[in-house]
Amino acid sequence: MTNIKEMGIWDHVSELRSRLFYALLSLVIGTLASFYFAQTLIEILARPIGGIQNVVSIEVTENVGVFFRVSLLSGFIIGLPFVLFQLYKFIAPGLFPNEKRLLLLFIPIATFLFVGGVAFSYLVMLPTALPFLVSVLGVQTLPRLSNYIDFVTNLMFWIGVSFETPLIVFGLAKFKLVTAKMLLKQWRFAIVIIAVVAAVVNPTHDPVNMSILMVPLFVLYLLSCLFAYIANPTKE
Repeated sequence: MTNIKEMGIWDHVSELRSRLFYALLSLVIGTLASFYFAQTLIEILARPIGGIQNVVSIEVTENVGVFFRVSLLSGFIIGLPFVLFQLYKFIAPGLFPNEKRLLLLFIPIATFLFVGGVAFSYLVMLPTALPFLVSVLGVQTLPRLSNYIDFVTNLMFWIGVSFETPLIVFGLAKFKLVTAKMLLKQWRFAIVIIAVVAAVVNPTHDPVNMSILMVPLFVLYLLSCLFAYIANPTKE
């Protein structure tokens, strides 16, 4: 088995270039595959606002832009496991066998967490946020298709990213930058940070929707403490 320490700088560059190529290829294939059902996805994404008939398109290129944007997000989700696998292949030569098995296990976990964040934003956040947004001032609102899809896909993507927190903490703990004990001691400070993140990600900025988002983020923080302990267990 090749040891990463025996590889020269150009070997690393060549390997990185190869992994980036395959990662990009998986995203392209996922996006192209998404073209087949992008129309259906757009109709599903429009359900929280009352259906596709409740949005309007006022520019010639608007529908095409929305089609590609939804396809890109879908392609990213489809290609995510393959992208993570390429990252694993690049890192794996420098790991011990038990570390390889653990890192390989994190590929489905990372995918599950991201998809879980996307599902949470669609099933919980949008149904609670949209009625508030469209009823402010009592003015009839007929959203533009591109504006609505941009809003929905941004919300889904960033909440999906925020759900990856446990894995990020695991990596920090593996490098001994944080510990489970340290995280548990700083839970009050963590709540403040979670509130700030919820205020930024939450589209309505009202306390009710912020609280809805803060609950799963705090659960993820507790899960991060567990992951930190797994990465760097201590007697304490």
